[in-house]
Amino acid sequence: MLTNLRIKNLAVVDDAAVTFTSGLNVITGETGAGKSMLADALQLILGDRADKSLIRTGAEQSLAEAVFYLQQTDQIDAILTDAGLEPSTDGELIIRRTISTNGPSRVFINDTPASVQLLRKIGDFLVDMHGPHEHQSLLNATFQREILDAFGNHAALRKAYRKPYDTLLELEAERKSYHTSDGDTAAQIDLLDYQIHELEQADLENTDEDELLAEHTRMANAARIIELSNGITQALTGDEQAALSAIIMARKAVAELATLVPEAEEWLETIESITIQTKDVSEAVASMLNRMDVNPERLLWLEDRMALLQKLKRKYGRTIADMQTFLATAIERREKLSDREARLEEIAGAIDRTQEELQKQATALGKARAKSAAMLAKQVEKHLCDLGFQHARFEIRITPAHAPGPEGMDVIEFGFAPNPGENMRSLKAIASSGEISRVMLALKAVLAQHDKVPVLVFDEIDANLGGEMGNAVGKKLATVAESHQVLCITHLPQVAVCGTHHLVVSKKIVSERTKVAIHEVHDDTRAEEIARMLGGRDLTSVTLRHAKELLLLATEK
Repeated sequence: MLTNLRIKNLAVVDDAAVTFTSGLNVITGETGAGKSMLADALQLILGDRADKSLIRTGAEQSLAEAVFYLQQTDQIDAILTDAGLEPSTDGELIIRRTISTNGPSRVFINDTPASVQLLRKIGDFLVDMHGPHEHQSLLNATFQREILDAFGNHAALRKAYRKPYDTLLELEAERKSYHTSDGDTAAQIDLLDYQIHELEQADLENTDEDELLAEHTRMANAARIIELSNGITQALTGDEQAALSAIIMARKAVAELATLVPEAEEWLETIESITIQTKDVSEAVASMLNRMDVNPERLLWLEDRMALLQKLKRKYGRTIADMQTFLATAIERREKLSDREARLEEIAGAIDRTQEELQKQATALGKARAKSAAMLAKQVEKHLCDLGFQHARFEIRITPAHAPGPEGMDVIEFGFAPNPGENMRSLKAIASSGEISRVMLALKAVLAQHDKVPVLVFDEIDANLGGEMGNAVGKKLATVAESHQVLCITHLPQVAVCGTHHLVVSKKIVSERTKVAIHEVHDDTRAEEIARMLGGRDLTSVTLRHAKELLLLATEK
């Protein structure tokens, strides 16, 4: 479960720390007090986009930090280990996210830097968020299919279906490649033959472009190289005026000096080394001169060779390695086209077999979905009854799709008839957001029994509801909280009284800056908060007595 949440410099919150417990945690406060900042902070913790506009005015960095205690850590630890991070210690998982005005956001998991992608991956196993915008997602066919598949645990069947589906796409793409707009097969083969011949004739495997360039440089500058080399040998060893002669004379003088001055012994070693090195350089330059081959024909060949390589680069790739890759691909393509009819026949057979397998897996998935749909609809109707729809009917319609899709061959649509005598209609046809909210809560209540995600967050799921419906929603949330930790941001007193842990968000102006505080309320203080929700800031004995009665009734249920 989520045990602690800290928020610093996020929107209107300067610094706040919140402690949560198991069961139903309700969060209340006046409109604009900052309740939504708790949901925003959790969204950041789960890998949502880091919006720098959330940074509190005047601050350079905002922080959201959450501490989870997990009873089952196998899945989370496996993901962390795969990413090169240490697994959680004793079930504790600490996630910290920072947003800076300068630079990217940063993520830390158990104090180790991590990526946002990893955060999103583990977030799926930590928290299930439900905000006001999700009412509309319930109308989406994809979302409805995901709900059904999650309830029926169809992941393995979907994976089995996806394998032949992906194979079919690959086969059809290959078949299409034989019917391109590049002209007929013969013309394509002719072009490939020309390209292959041109590249093979270039003998790329035995070509080192760096060596060619070095040799060309020597050949093109042969006259200057000879001139410089002769100058060097002449200066070093050419005659009595050369450097070597002077060094030998100096050596004799140093040798005699060494007999008179002991420290000159070291100089003698140095000058002997210089003598040897001078001879070595002169001999190396002379040897290079002897190897020089001033061949105009060779120079012409080198220039033609380099020009050819530049021409081929413009056509087939920027480097010799790129051109070799192009050659290998062209040879493979020519072989395929040369055996086009036989390959097309092979592909046609493979497509037939894959379609049969695809249909088989689609049928298995469709049957499982039909079975799960009946069970899910029945359980949703039970929860809808608890939420005030005593005679409502809920239905999951499954019809064949026009063509196979990545997730099966079924079109899934949720239908709802809230009142007796009404025809079953698509959820899209329901205008009341209050009805949509209760359908969503019923679905969440059913899925919670099958879902291993430990924390459920409901942000104003009771919007546009009131009175007795508020009581029903509060009871349902309390029921869900028996198996999951539930965090509920609410504006309804009927929901708030059902909480086992009540937090109040408030704000005040200090030194012309808004400060947000989050504190737990008990007993009389809690009754005052419920009374405020019932009748506003001006408490009366009537609203306070009503609040205490609501709390007492919730405790007795």
